[in-house]
Amino acid sequence: MDPILNRLSESYAAARSTEELTRPLLEMLSEVTGLESTYLTSIDLERNVQHVRFARNAGDMTIPEGLAVPWEDTLCRRALDEGRMFTDHVSACWGDSEAARQLGIETYLSTPVHSGSGALLGTLCGASADRRSVDERAMTYLRLFSTLAGNFIEREQLLERLQDANRQLARHAMTDTLTGLLNRRALFEALSRLIVTAGDERRSVLVMMIDLDRFKQINDTYGHQCGDLFLQAIGQRLQSAVGDEDTLARIGGDEFAAVGLGPSLVTRDSGSRCLNDRDASRAVQTCRQRLLDATVGRFALGEHVLDYAGVSVGGVALDPHSLDPDEALCLADERMYEDKRARRQRAGSARTANG
Repeated sequence: MDPILNRLSESYAAARSTEELTRPLLEMLSEVTGLESTYLTSIDLERNVQHVRFARNAGDMTIPEGLAVPWEDTLCRRALDEGRMFTDHVSACWGDSEAARQLGIETYLSTPVHSGSGALLGTLCGASADRRSVDERAMTYLRLFSTLAGNFIEREQLLERLQDANRQLARHAMTDTLTGLLNRRALFEALSRLIVTAGDERRSVLVMMIDLDRFKQINDTYGHQCGDLFLQAIGQRLQSAVGDEDTLARIGGDEFAAVGLGPSLVTRDSGSRCLNDRDASRAVQTCRQRLLDATVGRFALGEHVLDYAGVSVGGVALDPHSLDPDEALCLADERMYEDKRARRQRAGSARTANG
């Protein structure tokens, strides 16, 4: 059996990526052609750019990996257009090629790399700075190597598309489609991670619940489309009010939640750590006021303009040790309803005083 074919069979069976296949292919191509540089390129026709993905340089001339050149100026483009796979006199054939002049190419060999459907993926090439001959055996190997490379590249691209589709599905499963915020499931996962982080950093966990007052009235008065616009606008304002490391989510129809790291735990005389009540209260109140202030004001909702008095907000700062996400959200929810009742009482008292 031809030694090259034997090595090719072993390399193809062992390769798990395009790079793992291409490196030995370029080495074998260098051996059968005797050319200084062998390389695999990719072609981005939309951007009109050719990139050198992998290269093997065995002489003074160097084809650098990562090199990007305009597609219309490349020898590969000229060779494809003219159907010329090989020349040992580049300066005579394509003397106006700036890329060839800069790289010092005089002998050039290439073949296109196609997908199974015939799409142009790139080229497999060899080059030298001096004039060299290449026999038909080398040309046969070049075509064979390009077919194998095309198969791997197409498989690689398919895998990337599948992985991207999976990532999109995962994002969709964790995202509220109306507001673009995280959903309830994602919040629970974020809170679970946050509890671990808070324990490691000896900090508390801050959990805030937010409910939109008068939301049903808005829907009934202006319509559900206007209500959806309001939810989106509220989500944007709340997002601007939370910290970069905090997590905001829409967890129900008109309910939102925000979680983040709270005040550091303090050390007792006994050496154990606990949460200082004053620090906890101050952190919750500061966060509550920030979220409330973000939602007070005028909202332009399509053809309607709404002056809004803000949301009800309640929260807790909790020691992360043995903390359960459900328990944390329930405690914050209780504080939010306390705030809602207090706001209603104040609003009722104001109407009585003005009546």
